[in-house]
Amino acid sequence: MIAQAPLTLTVSQLNTYLKMKLEEDPRLSSVLVTGEISNFTNHYKSGHLYFSLKDERSLVRAVMFARSAARLRFLPKDGMKVLARGRISLYEASGQYQLYVEDLQPDGLGALNLAYEQLKEKLGREGLFSPERKRPLPRFPERVGVITSPTGAAVHDILTVLGRRFPMAQVVFCPVLVQGEGAAPQLVRALERMNRAQAADVIILGRGGGSLEDLWAFNEESVARAVAASQIPVISAVGHETDFTICDFAADLRAPTPSAAAELAVPDAAELAASLQYQRRRLALGIEARLGAYRQRLDALTASRPLQQPGSLTADRAAKTAALEERLHRAAASVCSAGQARLAGLAGRLDALSPLSVLARGYAIASLGKGKRRTLITSVESLPPGGRFTLRFLDGEAECRAEEVKKIIKGGTGDGGEKPEL
Repeated sequence: MIAQAPLTLTVSQLNTYLKMKLEEDPRLSSVLVTGEISNFTNHYKSGHLYFSLKDERSLVRAVMFARSAARLRFLPKDGMKVLARGRISLYEASGQYQLYVEDLQPDGLGALNLAYEQLKEKLGREGLFSPERKRPLPRFPERVGVITSPTGAAVHDILTVLGRRFPMAQVVFCPVLVQGEGAAPQLVRALERMNRAQAADVIILGRGGGSLEDLWAFNEESVARAVAASQIPVISAVGHETDFTICDFAADLRAPTPSAAAELAVPDAAELAASLQYQRRRLALGIEARLGAYRQRLDALTASRPLQQPGSLTADRAAKTAALEERLHRAAASVCSAGQARLAGLAGRLDALSPLSVLARGYAIASLGKGKRRTLITSVESLPPGGRFTLRFLDGEAECRAEEVKKIIKGGTGDGGEKPEL
């Protein structure tokens, strides 16, 4: 028997052959593989997801193309246990076989539940649910915006409650889809239109109950961000009391049902009327009490002595005036007397210091010159012998001439006298 020569293949031919063999196996065309994600890479530009699936002993490469990744409700990440459905094939360029994933589900927790928790955590970290961002609802809204389905029971419940509680408020209704593929974009556009036109004072956003899939439009990130960005306060009323959506956390107020949202949005007109009536009665009683107090005060004033006997008031005032006048006269006399005594004392002191008083005692004042140039002679040295001078007496003046000038030197006589110098 002649042995056949071994088949010689290029690397590309070998990889193509192995790829063909793998894809021909019907058992590998659709497989379910469970494992833990590692080496996860999200190519944002292309939308493709690249990762590995591993267990305690082995690892397999996996890729999920953009068209399949777009259907994911959650974001895969390293360490997450998943169940992947896809086909096995070989990537010829590297000669490595890998799993081409068409669908991916969390192992244990459902995809929607996981997506819900992931988005809730993400927006919570951003502060979108912070109580400080919540705006108060207007107490008496003139217009109430309602964004919901036009065919569901929710719109009927909302309109019924609004009409019963506060019929004077205008309802601005914006019909939208509340489930399905196009629901989230419609909800976002409705919120934006309401805000752009400032069409309402408060907005009710909601729908009736349903499964998690039915309510999913209200768990979309775009809707939650539109609710948080609304300048008009938003009441979220999605599902039943036990249902919580991402919109509930982003809204300014959560209502357990659409009917409850309508009750929270507007006051009760009947209660307002009753309160108004009560306040009206309180006002009337208060006015009556105030008027009664004024009447009593007026009666007391009318019965008073000044109004009963007006003359007594002027008599009392006249007596007080007379007493004050007497006090004024006494005070003025006392002040004048003290002033006169002081003036007399000052006059006596002034008279004692007057040059005329000195002249009256026999003294005379000698001076040289005339008029403004006159100067007093205080020393014989300023009067030459034979010089002319004027003596001022009490009753007149005398023109004199010094026949002889003598200077008196103090001391030198031994008896305390003065010795003249010729």
